[in-house]
Amino acid sequence: MELDFDGPSDVELAAIELEWPLIAAELDIVDAEIRLLTADRPTELDWRRLRRAERRRLRALAELLDLTAEHERVAA
Repeated sequence: MELDFDGPSDVELAAIELEWPLIAAELDIVDAEIRLLTADRPTELDWRRLRRAERRRLRALAELLDLTAEHERVAA
């Protein structure tokens, strides 16, 4: 197995950029979950923050899947 220390390729960077909205949305979920777990008494705002983050992740995933499906249609 050869180790590559040159960093990510252009293709890998493009894939990361394409997936970034989903990654950011998932980080928002983790932040909201941490707030819930560390709060003495989670408030309605804390729960709303989690629900908003989950909806953002679903939108980002749907957009990513749409882009992927469109790319496959064009390539076919």
